[in-house]
Amino acid sequence: MERDNVVLCGASAYTKKYYLNPQFSELPEGVRQELQILCVLYTEDVGGFLTLVFDEDGNLHLEAGCDDEDLLYDEIGSVLKIKQIQRERTELLESLEIFYKVVFLGEDFDGEDENG
Repeated sequence: MERDNVVLCGASAYTKKYYLNPQFSELPEGVRQELQILCVLYTEDVGGFLTLVFDEDGNLHLEAGCDDEDLLYDEIGSVLKIKQIQRERTELLESLEIFYKVVFLGEDFDGEDENG
């Protein structure tokens, strides 16, 4: 049986709200602000909603979608925007995965980095 995924944060163009899971309140303020900006800008640009979710292995996924009645949602723009976020925010996303794996999954972090 599959374990539940854990939501890190998300935003909705419909409610104009941002959510940060209280379990992640110990993240540095700068990281929390960057996540909020990332999510809110996505929903302002594309519409719909964006949720950042950790799977059971600690991998971070950007899940986007829209309400069934939303005819203005830009599906192509959504895919492009997510790829842009993954490309431009690689360091942030990878750091969040390491944080989650160490703090929540209890994995060891060896600290080695291929880039030096």
